[in-house]
Amino acid sequence: MQKYIMSGFFFAACALAIILMFTLPGKSEVAKEAKPSMPEVVLDATAAEASVKANCISCHGDQLQGGVGPGLQNAGSHLTPEQIYNLVSKGKGIMPAFKDTLAEEEVANVAQWLAQKK
Repeated sequence: MQKYIMSGFFFAACALAIILMFTLPGKSEVAKEAKPSMPEVVLDATAAEASVKANCISCHGDQLQGGVGPGLQNAGSHLTPEQIYNLVSKGKGIMPAFKDTLAEEEVANVAQWLAQKK
């Protein structure tokens, strides 16, 4: 009787392993999701400022001087556009992720605009 129960558990474990092999994402998919790639956009400073005013000033201040979040007046002196893009897309700490709020192109535009602030 015990043999049949153990065989059943073994069979169920093997079936579960096979199902997970085909349904879990691979390393490349996980890496792509973990580090989104920044789309290429032409910088539109007016649109970037509008996005920042609509989404960022409540935490980073109306002059980007800081507040709840850090100051962004010199963001480009220590962050690349890609780093800013990843941070805005995924969020970090108390900063929320904006990947579902803003389009990728909007985030890339803001990242380029902030990267120019040195």
